[in-house]
Amino acid sequence: MSATYNFCAGPAMLPVEVMNKAQMELLDWNGQGVSVMEVSHRSKEFIALTEQAEADIRELMSIPNDYHVLFMHGGGRGQFAAVVNNFLGNKGKALYLVDGSWSSAAVDEAVKLAGSDQVDTINIVDKTNGINRVVIPNLRALDKDYRYVHYCPNETVDGIEIFDELDSPWPIVADMSSNIMSRQIDVSRYGLIYAGAQKNIGPSGLSIVIVKDELLSHPQLAQASIMDYRLAVKHDSMYNTPPTFAWYLAAEVFKWLKGKGGVAAMEKLNQQKAELLYTFIDSNDFYESRVATENRSKMNVTFYLRDESLNDEFIKQAKANGLVALKGHRSVGGMRASIYNAMPIEGVNALVKFMHQFAAKHSC
Repeated sequence: MSATYNFCAGPAMLPVEVMNKAQMELLDWNGQGVSVMEVSHRSKEFIALTEQAEADIRELMSIPNDYHVLFMHGGGRGQFAAVVNNFLGNKGKALYLVDGSWSSAAVDEAVKLAGSDQVDTINIVDKTNGINRVVIPNLRALDKDYRYVHYCPNETVDGIEIFDELDSPWPIVADMSSNIMSRQIDVSRYGLIYAGAQKNIGPSGLSIVIVKDELLSHPQLAQASIMDYRLAVKHDSMYNTPPTFAWYLAAEVFKWLKGKGGVAAMEKLNQQKAELLYTFIDSNDFYESRVATENRSKMNVTFYLRDESLNDEFIKQAKANGLVALKGHRSVGGMRASIYNAMPIEGVNALVKFMHQFAAKHSC
């Protein structure tokens, strides 16, 4: 069987080594004679798994001791609501920076739950001559008092990534669903980081929350108990039965990342993959990028065929060549190659080779 490279934005491909191990352990995990999906989440064996998973992600991300790591329900959208409900009680205000589809969706949820009088927004994308560029305002010049400022450093739909750290007088809440552990960051600069697991960590249904202890003193709004960060801390992320199989797979991905040299090594590889693909796009008039060079995502490479009448043929032939899920999001069109941590450089090489051949065949 020839290799198939899955460029899906999420749920995304998982490391082959992790999938092979999960397959071998599916019916007999840890010598238990049963699947990890069938054991109690409170058994000593599963508790050991969760403790190791937390230790590994703390090591991989250099998470300080005054931060809690939570393994929660709800995915990214669940955290849109949880952030508001956990931190915006007593008519507190929050600032949302909008740079694409997901940060905009977070605003919609915040307004629905807290009301527009508690949510301020700033659109930070400048679009000139069809090119998207991020312009971050001087937050310290704003005469406001916010509980937090929320932003999404990597927008999967739009292919936009913010590489500069925000300089904020208020706690920073970051939706890192699509770029967590893709490059090194200073966790101590953030009040809270959350991430849906289905891109760089594991399967859908699990979300990771990294929250600074001092933020948990903020007044709350009424909310479902399973999304209460304080209860999650108190009960070690097990107030409700957690998504155990997703937690298991995340734990295996953390081990895989450590075996690959950690986040520093992954950052170097991700840089190589992105440079390879963007360099080809820029060098071939058949394709174009619509994101400024300094804001091009290293996880979600969006590009367009200049002759968009060939889009369907491109997708069809790519699939025939083992390159799947390249169609861009329905809201923006074009193509999107998601090249998360699990995507090997061989997959990017195969994509570039195909794109070269397709352009040569269809150019005038």
